[in-house]
Amino acid sequence: MRTATMNPCMCGHLGDTAKACSCTPKLVERYRSRLSGPLLDRIDIHVEVPRLPWRELAGAPEGECSAAIRARAVQRARFEGLPGVHSNAHMGAALVNRFCRTDAEGKRLLQMAVQRLGLSVRAYHRVLKLARTIADLAGEEHIAPPHIAEAIQYRQLDRPAGGK
Repeated sequence: MRTATMNPCMCGHLGDTAKACSCTPKLVERYRSRLSGPLLDRIDIHVEVPRLPWRELAGAPEGECSAAIRARAVQRARFEGLPGVHSNAHMGAALVNRFCRTDAEGKRLLQMAVQRLGLSVRAYHRVLKLARTIADLAGEEHIAPPHIAEAIQYRQLDRPAGGK
């Protein structure tokens, strides 16, 4: 797994509740456009991490929740006997087609995301793999539209700056 970080804008304060951003929407767009589409396609989850107050940082729980432990066990069982595949993130296109099926409503959501966000095939597969993981965390056997909707939300950087 790879992790990457970036500031939300040039000054680093876009969305910050403690300090106002001094960037114009055009500057934010230019700053974010420095990341290429192919690079963004290779990042599974795009999330904003806001500044946390000290009280929340100091009181953060340690350890992992049982849902995450169960989801990992489900994934290990799913891919048992498949060399090199240990989790949903490791699925290739054929395995995505096999294990990430959804109903008609889920397909409509995916179609809308592809059209509105301009998702590439790689980003589309990443959304499906993430939706599979979200379903696993929820203890669900099938990927449902809410799982897909949540996965799409994690593609923030595919949206134009300032867009919803």
